[in-house]
Amino acid sequence: MAENRTGLIVSSAPHVVNPVDTTSIMRDVIIALIPALIVSIYVFGFRALALTLVNVAACVIFEWAFQKFMHRKQTIGDLSAALTGLILALNMPSTFPFWMAIVGDFIAIVIVKQLFGGLGENFANPAIVARIALFVGFATAMTNWQVTSKMDPAIVAAAGDAMTGATPLALYAKGAELPSTMSMFLGTINGSMGEVSAIALIIGGIYLLIRKVITWEIPVSFIAVVAILSAAFGRDPLFDILAGGVMLGAIFMATDYVTSPINPAGKLIFGAGCGAMTMLIRQFGAYPEGVSFAILLMNVLTPHIDNWTRSKLNGVDNKGGAK
Repeated sequence: MAENRTGLIVSSAPHVVNPVDTTSIMRDVIIALIPALIVSIYVFGFRALALTLVNVAACVIFEWAFQKFMHRKQTIGDLSAALTGLILALNMPSTFPFWMAIVGDFIAIVIVKQLFGGLGENFANPAIVARIALFVGFATAMTNWQVTSKMDPAIVAAAGDAMTGATPLALYAKGAELPSTMSMFLGTINGSMGEVSAIALIIGGIYLLIRKVITWEIPVSFIAVVAILSAAFGRDPLFDILAGGVMLGAIFMATDYVTSPINPAGKLIFGAGCGAMTMLIRQFGAYPEGVSFAILLMNVLTPHIDNWTRSKLNGVDNKGGAK
């Protein structure tokens, strides 16, 4: 940098200051998830809000404590820990015990995120890994779905006198009567708190697109492949899109900056892979749902997808050396 004769400061590019930082991105995603949280509170009651607050608080505390113990700069202000807690909460049933939720928060923040070096260094989405760990370790609690009076009559009827019921995917697996498409669109069905309302998730996704926090490639390719394979397997494509965690996963979890590809071609491959694995698990696997497992697998493949799809520069080979 040098000063010219007119007194102006002359420096090298770039000269444009970008106001987008980690905190603003995390804040936008949190805002985008508010409609889904509101619907979950409406359908499941204030237990949903309490569980969400516990998750968010635990994630923030675990991040603060780890940074304090390791004598590192505090990072709770970037809101990434709060967002992890919110997403993990929305992947739980409203009846999930608080102490089990805190175990999941520890796995997400300490084991998956911080032990790998913190934000930007984790190999997989912390909320995804924690959800799978909770599902494996506390399978009964993770599939204990609360039935409320706000739900579709088919859900209530299937539960009978029980306080718990089945998700649309579980009803499909049993060959039972399914809730209406409108119920799944609006969110008056059973399932994890944040995955029940398609309209709430779509509103959040549109907000993120407008704010340019995410791009269209991953959500569109994810959902499109789910629809194509659902039709190929003789299922109802609209049902497979609206039921379970496809919308939540495609819009909010598969699009994680750290664990998804960088360029558009890679994002299309990544989203398509998530959709394909989801439907393969739904159709042939032991579990009625496969979104979390699909995203985790594709997270592992992300570095390879980036290598396969990165732009080639003239005079430079694939390894970055001169030809």
